Amino acid sequence: MKNFLFAAILAVIGALPAFASDPVLGLWQTEVDDGSYAFVDVHMCGAGICGTMVRTFDANGEYQSENLGKDIIRNMHPVGGGKYEGEVWRPSNDKIYFGKLDLRSGNNKLKMKGCIAGGLLCSSQTWTRIQ
Repeated sequence: MKNFLFAAILAVIGALPAFASDPVLGLWQTEVDDGSYAFVDVHMCGAGICGTMVRTFDANGEYQSENLGKDIIRNMHPVGGGKYEGEVWRPSNDKIYFGKLDLRSGNNKLKMKGCIAGGLLCSSQTWTRIQ
């Protein structure tokens, strides 16, 4: 019985990294919005998932936006089936929206939505995984 209990504990400990490695985590490229796009580092932040703008680009190339280091995805939580809910921030109008994420195409595309009216009216982008 002790051997079985010890093996079960080891199996649970061995599985912990799998729970900690969410498939949405990584570096993503946004679509162009108001002439600019960004690379967003999606990472764990406490019990939720956040996405921080780490590089910004416009028609002339990379530039130092005042939005670097700010979270565009805030406090997202998985709701099942590769979907997440939380908040998203749109830099061009400095507004926070009810947010939804949906992993697609073998986890290499991320549909990001910002919604109003309880999720009835949404605007979306499809991001591409970089790493």
